[in-house]
Amino acid sequence: MAGKAGRNLPAAIITGVVLLVPALLGIFFFELMLIFVWTILLSMGVWEVARALETRVAPTGHQLRLPKIPLFLGAIAMPTAAYFGGVEALTLALIATGLAIVVAAALWKVSDPGRSILSSIFVASWVPFMMSFAVLLLNLEQGDWRLVVVVLLVVANDTFGYIFGVFFGKHPMAPKISPKKSWEGFGGSLLGATGVGVLASWLIFEEPVYIGAVLAVTVVIASTAGDFSESMVKRELGIKDMSRLLPGHGGVMDRLDSLVFAMPTAFFVVVAFNGDAGGVPLGL
Repeated sequence: MAGKAGRNLPAAIITGVVLLVPALLGIFFFELMLIFVWTILLSMGVWEVARALETRVAPTGHQLRLPKIPLFLGAIAMPTAAYFGGVEALTLALIATGLAIVVAAALWKVSDPGRSILSSIFVASWVPFMMSFAVLLLNLEQGDWRLVVVVLLVVANDTFGYIFGVFFGKHPMAPKISPKKSWEGFGGSLLGATGVGVLASWLIFEEPVYIGAVLAVTVVIASTAGDFSESMVKRELGIKDMSRLLPGHGGVMDRLDSLVFAMPTAFFVVVAFNGDAGGVPLGL
């Protein structure tokens, strides 16, 4: 049953709960289990995006092929490096993944190596690198709650945006990219997420409420940018969903797209207001 916003809401809610429960258990009780589950999700996301990009035919007439093994290794290495070594280790893992992509493209003699390498580096940067900032958030002071709050802000962005969009949406934000996203829905996202952020600063972190408001606004903007980014990629590739792995959401990246830019944005906002990285090496 698809709603006005183009989503099977009951299936989407069930899928969200199924993903949320083990995530919360990992955040609060079994961090290494969370990292393990996260690497699986990132590997699935890497597979989805690489597979989607391979539907394109290069100007040379050859089918685009991406070396996937380095991408899968990067999806495992980046969150693991972020957990044990912070920003510096995460950056090093991204560089190592890029080098492995170049070497693999040369050894396997892929057709149109330039496009293959650039596309693979795009996948590595967009999916495992950006998403590994969630692990960096976990390593901050009160990191478990910080990560939960950011996820709640993203959920509030989606939920209130959906509700306001369905009932009040009349003015599309970017009709050529994502015609179902409206300015009214965006306003609802800002209101709902700001309420969550303010309550979190007041009740959980005992900090000035404006910090929660700033975090909420920046997360909503970043989440919306993430949604638009994936929509642009899918529109360019001529596909509706990255895959059909998650009922009600399409693919893994159709569910995680809001988090791609939200996690690094939230990490740096929290670090900026705290005055340090809570023990996470920044290399600055």
